[in-house]
Amino acid sequence: MSDNASNTPRFDGRAVINGQRVDARDGQTFDCLSPVDGRLLTPVARCGVADIDAAVAAARAAFEDRRWSGMAPAARKRVMLKFADQLIAHADELALTETLDMGKPVKYARAVDVNSAANCIRWYGEAVDKVYDEIAPTPSTALALITREPVGVVGVIVPWNYPMIMAAWKIAPALAAGNSVVLKPSEKSPLTALRLAELALAAGIPPGVFNVVPGYGQEAGSPLALHMDVDCIAFTGSTRVGKQIHVMAGQSNLKRAWTELGGKSPNIVFADCPDLDRAVEAAVGSIFFNQGESCNAPSRLFVEASIKDAFLEKALALVPRYQPGNPLDKSTVMGAIVDKVQMDTVLRYIESGRSEGAKLLAGGEATEPVKGGFYVQPTIFDGVKNDMTIAREEIFGPVLSVLSFTDAADVVRQANSNIYGLQAAVWTRDINKAHGVARALRAGTVHVNQYDEDDITVPFGGFKQSGVGRDKSLHAFDKYTEVKTTWIRIDSPV
Repeated sequence: MSDNASNTPRFDGRAVINGQRVDARDGQTFDCLSPVDGRLLTPVARCGVADIDAAVAAARAAFEDRRWSGMAPAARKRVMLKFADQLIAHADELALTETLDMGKPVKYARAVDVNSAANCIRWYGEAVDKVYDEIAPTPSTALALITREPVGVVGVIVPWNYPMIMAAWKIAPALAAGNSVVLKPSEKSPLTALRLAELALAAGIPPGVFNVVPGYGQEAGSPLALHMDVDCIAFTGSTRVGKQIHVMAGQSNLKRAWTELGGKSPNIVFADCPDLDRAVEAAVGSIFFNQGESCNAPSRLFVEASIKDAFLEKALALVPRYQPGNPLDKSTVMGAIVDKVQMDTVLRYIESGRSEGAKLLAGGEATEPVKGGFYVQPTIFDGVKNDMTIAREEIFGPVLSVLSFTDAADVVRQANSNIYGLQAAVWTRDINKAHGVARALRAGTVHVNQYDEDDITVPFGGFKQSGVGRDKSLHAFDKYTEVKTTWIRIDSPV
């Protein structure tokens, strides 16, 4: 990226295949537009089947000649640490790119996205030479080794809401374990992924090991999921597309398919909440963070009836600080929706809430703090019923649905009455209630008296239709390795 005369960043939208920047084989491109103000950022390679074939071939060749997988874990670690260092060295550039590409406030792109992606890459680099294999208990006539080996060529498809972080969650454990990777970023936010590939090369990851192929889902994503020489496909995105990924994996070579999908996370606040102000700040801050474009956003807020009025009074007082602003302004805390399609989707859900009888307390409209951009006011509905559309479906926007309850068993039933099971939260000072409700909630992560304070050391993923498999923590290595048993006969002379 460089600056031209108008001080607008200039980006390279070409794919990265086998260590080289290349156009799509057929020369096609698509326009990458900024949701901040609608400006054209750059044409991006509109890759298709031929480009996916080339990237997979490069990844396969790199895996088979062991230029990366054959390195000692300690050697791969050193390169991964340099990769993480490259992100930090280019942090301001990456943050600006992320903001222009998908609309999040630049201060969070810098403080959260760049730092989290770098930390993830560093963490898996550090972990890879500290994970031991196993020896099984055997008779004296045998030695049984249980070892992990890289699965081979890993296809990765990531969404537009956290482009760098979602990529890092998948490529870091996959690369650290010795795999080769073909990454297909969202067509709505491809630019930081392309830059990551360049930074990986600069850090010493060999050509062909990490390839990035931008394009549309049907034209590039589907060929990757269907490819007969891809050993594993890791996907983050909608449940609708995730189901298709599993079908394509089965229709092709039965590749391992790992999916992190949608959520409609319940946030349950009991009357004995130990700190009501903290609970309010977490409920409001978490749903409006990243413009509500988070799969784990606590979009269903269940508040015990006796404290609901007090809770909502405090919540509404916080709403003005989340009014959308220019994402390039370092004081902005809520930025732009990723594009007009998503903005229109959010507005349709808001209209659905109105028409189904929910009470609009705040927001509910599009706004335009920057001309040509896509922005939605922070929105809160009260009087929501669990069977309303806004309480059942993932909105992926700054919309909070507030429900009330009087009984612990009933609120758990309501919380679990959803196709998703990604995250949940419980606020109570009663240790028995906290443990009991947490155990009863069908969710991959349950937060107690906080929301989203967890880190890279714990798994991330969900129950039910929130996906299959886990990102983060040492558990992520399970997705990108095969377990091998080697049983050795020993006829000892002594």
